[in-house]
Amino acid sequence: MSRLARVFSFGGPDDGPYRMRRLIGMSLGLIYMFYPVAEVVDGRVGTAQAVLRMAALAAFVGVYLTLVLGPRGLSHHPRWLFPLFGLATLMGVAFPLVFHSENWLTLPVYLTVVYAMALPPRRAVLGIGAMTAILVADGLVIGAEDGLLWMLVLQSAALGMLFMTVRNTRVLIGELREAQSEVARLAAAEERLRIARDLHDLLGHGLSLIVLKSELARRLAEQGSPKAAAEVADIEAVARQALLQVREAVTGYRHSSLPEEIDGARAALAAAGIALTVRTSGAPLPEDLDGLFGWAVREATTNVVRHARATRCEITVSYGERGATLEVADNGRGGPYRPGNGLTGLGERARAAGGDLEVESGGRGFRVRIAVAPPPDLTPEIVADRLGE
Repeated sequence: MSRLARVFSFGGPDDGPYRMRRLIGMSLGLIYMFYPVAEVVDGRVGTAQAVLRMAALAAFVGVYLTLVLGPRGLSHHPRWLFPLFGLATLMGVAFPLVFHSENWLTLPVYLTVVYAMALPPRRAVLGIGAMTAILVADGLVIGAEDGLLWMLVLQSAALGMLFMTVRNTRVLIGELREAQSEVARLAAAEERLRIARDLHDLLGHGLSLIVLKSELARRLAEQGSPKAAAEVADIEAVARQALLQVREAVTGYRHSSLPEEIDGARAALAAAGIALTVRTSGAPLPEDLDGLFGWAVREATTNVVRHARATRCEITVSYGERGATLEVADNGRGGPYRPGNGLTGLGERARAAGGDLEVESGGRGFRVRIAVAPPPDLTPEIVADRLGE
């Protein structure tokens, strides 16, 4: 299920923690059930009536919790959800009349919450208005006190509007996340197109020349002309030049300074709504570590934007007598760590530089840390000199 689908839903099979929080929140709202339960506890009704009322109350609570905690809301519903929704409405309207008690008038209040969270705004307003009117009608039929009746009417309307606002906020957040994902996808596609154009410009002319000269060299060789060797030498020179250009281009793509990568990470994270904090300490990094850490920042922040669903990210860089360390940590949703191509390649680069890559994924957040031992010639004097530059 996509992120936007989860926004419309009350929960999902892959959203256990969210459903647990919703269960806790909705359970706190069940305090209104105190009033019909009090009738049974206080002995106001006989044994048969007590059993019947408790069974009716348990059935309503079960249907209500199934609706708000079901696999999906009414916007993406299974077929059984609408009949269950109708059953809950019927029980909320009929039970106050069947038991002829004002204590059961709290049931329609719960239905306004379901309407507000499950229906589109216009239908939700109609549903809340209709349920409020039914609440008034039931109260007048059973002779409820005016003060209690109007208090319930006010609570029904207020809770309905409140949960409509909550639902609309969740919808907007979902749309924003989808837009951010689309921006990231388009940016990646644009970068691929740029690389393709650059490689075409670099190789197109050289390869075309190689093909032409190869055909000419073949014809000259078939004729036994001594000029064939000169053409083969030209082919070799063109091929070497093309190879050199490709290496220069790839080096330009792969190498960028750590400050540049941090600026790029800040822009990408800001577009995804993630706050970035950068902490640096110690001497300026040497060129090889600067490139390694720049690559690590790019790879780690890309994972944060794509997978973490985080709100904060921290980048910590230090370099001194004890070596160099880089740590990128977020507060997103941790999970089982499955190394992909990016982090696998990053680990190989770190080991080639004499360092180690550590990846931690727990219940809260994801952390990537690279530690590189100091070179033998990194003395305190050299560190002091670099700090003074």
